[in-house]
Amino acid sequence: MFKKISIIFAILLVCMTVALTPANKSSNVAEADGVAEIALEQSSGTVFHEKNADKKLPMASTTKIMTALIIAEDCDLSEVITVPDAAVGVEGSSIYLKKDEKISVRDLLYGLMLRSGNDASVALAIHHSGDVKSFVDKMNDRAKKLGANDTQFQNPNGLPCEGHYTTARDLAEIARYAMNNVIFKSVVSCKNYTGDFRSFTNKNKLLTRLDGANGIKTGYTEKAGRCLVSSAERDGLEVICVVLNCYDMFERSQEIIETCFNEYTIEQIGNDRLFFSNGKAYSAGEDCRVLLPKKAVLEYRVCEPTNKQRDCILEIYCGNRLIFSHKLYIIN
Repeated sequence: MFKKISIIFAILLVCMTVALTPANKSSNVAEADGVAEIALEQSSGTVFHEKNADKKLPMASTTKIMTALIIAEDCDLSEVITVPDAAVGVEGSSIYLKKDEKISVRDLLYGLMLRSGNDASVALAIHHSGDVKSFVDKMNDRAKKLGANDTQFQNPNGLPCEGHYTTARDLAEIARYAMNNVIFKSVVSCKNYTGDFRSFTNKNKLLTRLDGANGIKTGYTEKAGRCLVSSAERDGLEVICVVLNCYDMFERSQEIIETCFNEYTIEQIGNDRLFFSNGKAYSAGEDCRVLLPKKAVLEYRVCEPTNKQRDCILEIYCGNRLIFSHKLYIIN
């Protein structure tokens, strides 16, 4: 009857406290003042865990998430370009581009995200906008449109530069949006890539270490420390995790993500599921997904229309706390 699918999430933090700092080496690292962390649900942005999430920090090559997103949205990946002089010999991690070399935008994009090629980022920026500065302006504009107001880009690759910073929260929101792009998600989840001009193996160790891992980007500079934006999906629940300046970035990210999967679940409320009140049957009218603590004891209530309330409402409670509500439709 209703074809529109709505993704609706609710979470009750008072029903369950999520312990995200096990007593081991990684938790000691996580207590460092300079470390920033956040984990959130991909579709809704519901935050599971955060620490120093609004602290402005350099983010090294996780910068390339924004670079890749813009390229994935705007460019023809099959186009073959000529490597410009400015993209040759860029410091740091590289895919070793040569002057006037022919290479596809697709190969550059995979080289950017799998091998963290700083030279690839410059080549892509110039291809997209004509010069690096114009592309960086595009990155900053995109960040503001995504609500990442505590983020400032100075280059497309994350090499150390004054005034180049983000927060764990902003970076998670950028990554959350980027993972909705089919091209971007396909690139960052790829373990091994064979292209027409180059082949690459992904540096992201979580792709082989963590069940359900599907991205996203590593980063390191001496100033930024070890940075990782990661993602994993199990049973319909997808978690985005960001750690900045974290020495044990892979181990810590895995701990956080595993805890999210252990403590939370997705409950499906299908359009065909009926709710009854006073002899009448109701349906949600659309498929809903509710994010819930696994150990929560839930109560479902059907609230019929009153003088003040015009619609019939489904409410889900944990104890006395309302954690989810949605309009219901009577079944004729």
